[in-house]
Amino acid sequence: MMMDERSHLQGDLYVSPAPSTMAAPSQPSYSPYALAPNQPSYNPYAHSLDSYRDEPDAAYPPPSPDGSGMLLPSTPPVRAAHSAAYGDAGYTASTGAYVPGRASAQERKKRRLIGLGALAALIVVAAAVVIPVYFFVIKKHNDGSKSTSSNVSAGGGGGGGSGNSNTGGTGPARAISGGNGSTVFTTSGQSFVYNNSFGGFWVDDATDPFLNGAQPNSWTPPLNQSWNWGTDRIYGVNLGGWFVLEPFIAPALFQKYPSAPDEWTLTTLMRADGSLNDTLENHYDTFITEEDMAQIAGAGLNWVRIPIPFWAISTWSDVGQDLNGTTVAEPFLESVCWKYILRALGWARKYGLRVNLDIHTAPGSQNGYNHSGKLGQVNFLNGPMGVANAQRMLDYIRIIIEFVSQDEYKDLVPMVGIVNEALMSTIGRTQLTNFYLEAHNMIRGITGYGEGNGPYISIHDGFDGVASWAGFLPGSDRIILDTHPYFAFDQQPNDSPIATSEDPAQAGGIWPKQACSSWGPSLNTSRTAFGVTVAGEFSNGYNDCGLFLTGVNGTAFYGGDCSLWEDSTTWNASVKAGVMQFALASMDATQDWFFWTWKIGAAADGGVRSPLWSYQLGLQGGWMPQDPRSAVGAWASRGVVDPPFDGTFSAWQTGGAGAGTIAPTATAEFGQWPPTSIAHVNATAQTVLPTYTPTAAVTTLMYTTPAPTPGAGATEPTPTVSVGNGWVNAADTALAMTAVAGCTYPDAWNALSQPAPTALCTGA
Repeated sequence: MMMDERSHLQGDLYVSPAPSTMAAPSQPSYSPYALAPNQPSYNPYAHSLDSYRDEPDAAYPPPSPDGSGMLLPSTPPVRAAHSAAYGDAGYTASTGAYVPGRASAQERKKRRLIGLGALAALIVVAAAVVIPVYFFVIKKHNDGSKSTSSNVSAGGGGGGGSGNSNTGGTGPARAISGGNGSTVFTTSGQSFVYNNSFGGFWVDDATDPFLNGAQPNSWTPPLNQSWNWGTDRIYGVNLGGWFVLEPFIAPALFQKYPSAPDEWTLTTLMRADGSLNDTLENHYDTFITEEDMAQIAGAGLNWVRIPIPFWAISTWSDVGQDLNGTTVAEPFLESVCWKYILRALGWARKYGLRVNLDIHTAPGSQNGYNHSGKLGQVNFLNGPMGVANAQRMLDYIRIIIEFVSQDEYKDLVPMVGIVNEALMSTIGRTQLTNFYLEAHNMIRGITGYGEGNGPYISIHDGFDGVASWAGFLPGSDRIILDTHPYFAFDQQPNDSPIATSEDPAQAGGIWPKQACSSWGPSLNTSRTAFGVTVAGEFSNGYNDCGLFLTGVNGTAFYGGDCSLWEDSTTWNASVKAGVMQFALASMDATQDWFFWTWKIGAAADGGVRSPLWSYQLGLQGGWMPQDPRSAVGAWASRGVVDPPFDGTFSAWQTGGAGAGTIAPTATAEFGQWPPTSIAHVNATAQTVLPTYTPTAAVTTLMYTTPAPTPGAGATEPTPTVSVGNGWVNAADTALAMTAVAGCTYPDAWNALSQPAPTALCTGA
């Protein structure tokens, strides 16, 4: 091996060259490579990178300190044009004449060495992204059941990645991955810069839309690695008001129709004036965008909870008759939002966000709140149509579970909420537990038992507190208890000041400690007594101020002036500091959480009128943490005693040994389906309640390729891998519930207002 003046090899060791023995110059030099006095005119780099034979000026000495023209060549260098073309500033393109100020050959050598070092560093950084993307995204994906005929390459983890790969048309292929500073091109033809300072990177290839290697941040496992319950922490946010409309989240929609308190009435009025399809489809398309999902990952969050309605699947045109004998049809916009839910799942996958898919509405309403679809009565598991509505709800749960349990979705959607906020005080604990057990058995009959077989089943605490669920269904397979801790709806004045100081140690008044002491100990105890327990919703709303927060015609119980809390542009530093400390305390107290909600839409006047409920606005305004991990320790700093939880769940609670072997005592107590009694039905009518019959075709949810973007100049390519068929268990061939032919049913959404049945209808 040849040696040069820059390095020596001694055995197997690389040894740097000896330091130069040149004497220091006696006076400052204007040339970084000016020779010291009495030193020979020897260029130590004469045979190095600066003397390639195609370098146009390699034979010319560096300028003298004063830039004397005596050393300029009398004729242009042979390759002057080449030098100018490569940005060699020392020569003009026309004559090749030397321009004072051009770096000497030695300085250019130094720059090249620096450039090589930077290139090496860039290669290391690129490898740090490309290698994980290959092994965790491409190779791992291709090692599974799906295959692809195309070769894909990953973009850099810094600013090099861009948009969707293989975008079709005649445009160039784009990278499938990018990190902080990369440019993302959306299917709408727009672009934005991905800002993520936590080591997260996105992954996206339209020809294989099921790559699971993206990572939202360095502390969260990518989608194709296991989530470790008790160790990994949920830092999540809800996407409320998107597919299930709520007046305070999308106020402008309801302000246009002042008589509409809920989505049932709103869609009825929109149907009447012909605006339903266009208005709601525009809302689905624009309320949450891909950039929102990227911002969620960039905010240090790692999960999203997406509330969806049952009418994403289907509605019924005949749910019974009202008191006048008129057939009642559900007015909701049927199935249109499903393609946008699919798009949301794709965006979540792209940025490495796990999804808690929450079925937020139930036929007949599970709580009588506006976000159940219709304000008023509870007809799910309650009243004359309680059983029939529950039968129908089980079908919707079944259809969702069949879809998300497919290989294409099971890592993306590890949790499904089977019914949101069922009002147990009206329905009854036994009846609700009967339903939960029936749903559990149906779901595990589809997915199989044990970790990796279908999602965790999330059930709400029914507003009865987590302590009352201790020891629930021991031996069941992966059930999560979901609780929604709020102060806003306790119907109290809650006027103790929160804007007490700008000092974090004093800010927030009583509210940070109140959050810690009210929620922290109970949730930690539940993790031992029940199993996995999460706060599926919480907010900064320590009071009930906000436009439409308590309903379109609701009244706030807050003891002060709500105008301050409906306009964050008026908040001073102490207000923001107080809300920040309340947020941090709430996060630390609940441990695994989903903030409600990511975005509050603008009201008709253009302002956000429920700012305490917007995570996004809080990030922009300075009252939400830029890094959710900064909440750790807030509990202890408030002097609240932390009951111990060591992060270890029983094996059966996380799909290990014993999962699916429910204790016989629990089965004996709650295993009856339908329940033997239903609330708000007299004893005589209990045995003749209306029910449906399983004789209808089952709806199957399908993957659809995103439609071409109008005017984008390219079409979205067809996936080259399996997209699934929407139904994971081919052995599940049971039909769906439908009305018994020949039977007349009371209005399933208003049955409590009608007489109880006196005889069983068999359709004969």
